[in-house]
Amino acid sequence: MGENDRDELKAKILHLADLVDYQEGAVASRMIVNKPLGSITVFSFDEDEELSEHTAPYDVVVTILDGECEVWLSGETHQMKTGDTIIFPADAPHALSAVKRFKMMLVMIRA
Repeated sequence: MGENDRDELKAKILHLADLVDYQEGAVASRMIVNKPLGSITVFSFDEDEELSEHTAPYDVVVTILDGECEVWLSGETHQMKTGDTIIFPADAPHALSAVKRFKMMLVMIRA
């Protein structure tokens, strides 16, 4: 998706969970904001899909838009469901796994 595609989302009321569809056996994403200081991306995870453990050099805010997932953050496990938000501190190891299919919004702050 290019910048022009993201422009069509500006100045409109959005239902974030509707911006990315579930795809069988896959993780799908749609970046809705991409600026030098940060980005916002909406993801969908089919059941049993995951993001393996990794780190990011910036703080990351994840909000669950639909469904349920399990999150590992610095060795601790957290159960998350629709409406829950967690902040992954910069450089903290984290991972996500779909308990059942779920959608999330990821906000990365680069400054």
